[in-house]
Amino acid sequence: MLFCPRCDLETYKIYGVMSIDGAAIALTAYLERSQYMATKLDGKRVAILVEDGFEQVELTGPRQALDEAGAQTQIVSPVKGSKVKGFQHDKWGDEFEVDVPLDQARADEFDALLLPGGVMNPDKLRMNPKAVQFVRSFFDSGKPVAAICHGPWTLIDAGVARGRHLTSWPSLQADLRNAGAEWSDEEVVSDHGLVTSRKPADIPAFNRKMLEEFAEGRHDTQRQAEAEPALSR
Repeated sequence: MLFCPRCDLETYKIYGVMSIDGAAIALTAYLERSQYMATKLDGKRVAILVEDGFEQVELTGPRQALDEAGAQTQIVSPVKGSKVKGFQHDKWGDEFEVDVPLDQARADEFDALLLPGGVMNPDKLRMNPKAVQFVRSFFDSGKPVAAICHGPWTLIDAGVARGRHLTSWPSLQADLRNAGAEWSDEEVVSDHGLVTSRKPADIPAFNRKMLEEFAEGRHDTQRQAEAEPALSR
């Protein structure tokens, strides 16, 4: 049986394998992909933009995949203080170190952006003009963006949802469609460098497509996609 010494049972669960027994095929495919992607993502800097109340597994799962693929991930947050607090479904979770305060963050110093979900997190971000502009800057420069669950909510305020095909937590579909997006109920949707998924159960598919799009780098069609002025607050 093939075994990954760096992976515990929780890691197997994140990638869609519910027990170590019988995991050889799935794990082999993952390890082969990780080895390939490590070269492709080596040195790429990925910003993870969050506020208090982000869904914890939607940060830790994708971040682990990015780190193992060779990327340099940094948590960017507007919170006052050095730590930002996650949420685990219906209760508060762990605290995470903020690597770069939002006031000091520059989108041009990163190669890609990850937007975890959670209800409170994007609702706070979309009310923050600096956070909205930070998100918008990645689209303006054609850089890939991955957003999961409630994460795509901020795209509306950034003025980048119109004309895009995406998915999200189902309760956002009316808002996204009203903003001009094409919404579909799929585990992962990729559109010109924008990767979206619906919920934590979609993380394995989300991670695979995120790694692929982040490895490709800038997408001219991301920059050229129909956009509107960011909403002012």
